[in-house]
This record gives sequence, structure tokens and C-alpha cells, in this order.
Amino acid sequence: MGSTSGTTLQIAFMGTAEFAVPTLRELAEGGEEIAAVFTRPDRPAGRGRRLRPPPVKRAAEEIGLPVHQPERVGVGEGLGLLRSMGPDLIVVVAFGEILSEEALSVPGLGGINTHASLLPHYRGAAPIQRALMAGERLSGVTVQWMSAEMDAGDILLQRELAIGEEEDFGSLHDRLAAVGAEATAESVALIRRGKAPRDRQDHSQASYAPPIRREELVIDWGRSAQEVARLVCAFSPRPGARTTHEGDLLKVLAARPGKNAAAAGGIPGQIMELTSDGFWVATGDGRLLVTRVQSAGRRAMSAAEYLKGHRLPVGGRLGS
Repeated sequence: MGSTSGTTLQIAFMGTAEFAVPTLRELAEGGEEIAAVFTRPDRPAGRGRRLRPPPVKRAAEEIGLPVHQPERVGVGEGLGLLRSMGPDLIVVVAFGEILSEEALSVPGLGGINTHASLLPHYRGAAPIQRALMAGERLSGVTVQWMSAEMDAGDILLQRELAIGEEEDFGSLHDRLAAVGAEATAESVALIRRGKAPRDRQDHSQASYAPPIRREELVIDWGRSAQEVARLVCAFSPRPGARTTHEGDLLKVLAARPGKNAAAAGGIPGQIMELTSDGFWVATGDGRLLVTRVQSAGRRAMSAAEYLKGHRLPVGGRLGS
């Protein structure tokens, strides 16, 4: 790659989810030339199913950037729009579309993507949730050169981030988003100076993070207390790991396994003890202290507060 030092890069930014917003703001506030922002179309959401703009659209409009929302960027009208712009570089963060080779061939400098894992580990749509479910203690972000195969491009830059003992999806998502914003801005600066590396991934070490299936949100109390606690962390505060209480939905948003995990007693899902901190539930291996919950149509609350308004007898069971 030749040096482009001293020149202004025309960037086409592509992002949709909240994870991409800090990067968009970092690039804009850092003086990068963002020619346009591509994001997914508004979608119906909430009980009223009203059209809701994606987070990146709202942020781009606040900044004053032009926004485009084609159904696809890699083909048809979206591809034509991208070609008419002729950007130097595509920057992609949590966009939601795998770009075609035709789209990636448009910018002279190619495209980069910021992914919330240390590639080649956890390629795919749900790297943060899958890492928490697996009990990983280390995460990070990777800025990669985009290729036709998902998350398999050469690595430009990586930043590691330790996962805290009681980290949940919400906190890890926000910390990784902030690190990703810094890493992306640094990567663009390296590209501008013609000093951006291309380090091949070791594809033999690749692991995958497929999208979360709805059934995976349901707590299996027959699993160990450690596994259930990891599941709760992976889906808190949204969309929430869930069980049922007297047939009604109950999301579990915070929980921790007992120190003496083997001393459980009871059958999986059985309420073993009520305390000022919440309630203990038997699992397939050990007990789990549930400390924060959310019932259907209600706000999130401490488990102790939930106990004040709901009958949860010792010996009763959660789940089916």
C-alpha cells in the first residue's frame, strides 16, 4: 500500500447497533472525513410496533452526517449509491450485512471491520455473549481487513481487555465499544500513513459465535450453578435469561453461585432459601443466589424487592 500521508480519506461508515456509535463519534470528532453513513432500515419495535431508527442513524443525525438506509449495500441500489460516492475506505462496525466482493472492491484502500473478539476466536454475530457463556477471562477487539469470508480477514490491530469477575453483557459491551472506537481511529490513522499491517489469521485456531437462538435464553436449572450464572451474565441486562414462576415469565438479570457449589440439595429449580440479598435456587450442581430479576411487563428490580410482592415459598420451583 502506498503512503497517503497528509491526504484526507473519504470514509463510508457502515454500522447499525449501539456498539458502533462510539466509533462513529470518535472518527467524526477526530476530524475524519465521513462522506456518508450507511445503516440498516428503520424496523418495527416495542409493543406498538412503531418504526424505530437504529442507534447509528440517531447518532449520525445528531452529528450532522448524511445517512443512507438501503436494504442491502452489496447489491442493487445500495451498491450503486456506494459506487457513486467513490470512498477511499469503508469502515464497518456492527453493521449486520456481510458485504459482497463487489462492494469491497469499490474503495481504493479496501474496507476494515472492528470485531468484538480477539480473532480468530469467536468469529460471528455474538462474540460477547458467547465469550461470557464460556467463562472466558480475556476478550478484546480486532480491527481486520475485510474479506469475502466472515471475520477471516488479515489483522490490522488488536487490543486485549480483561473480563471482570462479575462482568455482564452490558458492561463488557460498553467497555469493548470504547476500546473499539480508539482502535478503529488508530487504524484509520495507520492506513492514512501507509503503515497499516496485514497479519494473516491462523485459521486452524478459529472458533465461532453464532447468533443467539431464543431457546438458549431459557435457564436449564439442571446445569451447574456456574453455568447458569454465566448464562445470566451473558444476557444481562438484555434480552435477559429467563425462567418461569407460577407459569409467568421471570427474567434473571443477576445471580452468583454459592461458594460451596457441591452442597446443593433439592431438585433443579427448587427454591432453597430466602435471604435479604435474594433467593437461593438448587441447580444440577450447587446453589445459585438470584439477586436481580424482571417479571413480564415490569421494571427490573432486586430479588429482595420482588419477594415483597410475590409469593415464592421455600420448596417451590422455578421453570417447567
